[in-house]
Amino acid sequence: MAASSSSPRSGLLYYAGCEEYTHEPHFLEVCFLCHKPLGNNTDIFMYRGNTPFCSKECRQEQMEFDEAKEKSWNIRSSVRKSESNKTSTSKTVRSDTVAVA
Repeated sequence: MAASSSSPRSGLLYYAGCEEYTHEPHFLEVCFLCHKPLGNNTDIFMYRGNTPFCSKECRQEQMEFDEAKEKSWNIRSSVRKSESNKTSTSKTVRSDTVAVA
């Protein structure tokens, strides 16, 4: 079965099952938060190594979002720990004296 286009690339995509190719931008082409294109001669504000932002404001918003998510995760984690401690400490232990004759 042959590809409908004469281009080798489109044939490769056809055979790979990718009939509709969508371009994914390079990680430094757009702002991670607002998806604004990053210019060739403008500042890029980085966060956590490889996450680009177009402005300090976008970077700060992402940092605040990550902090809130981390705090929420920590709260849920501590609630689970306290619930497991409650279930393990609420077990009844008999401490009666037994006399054997």
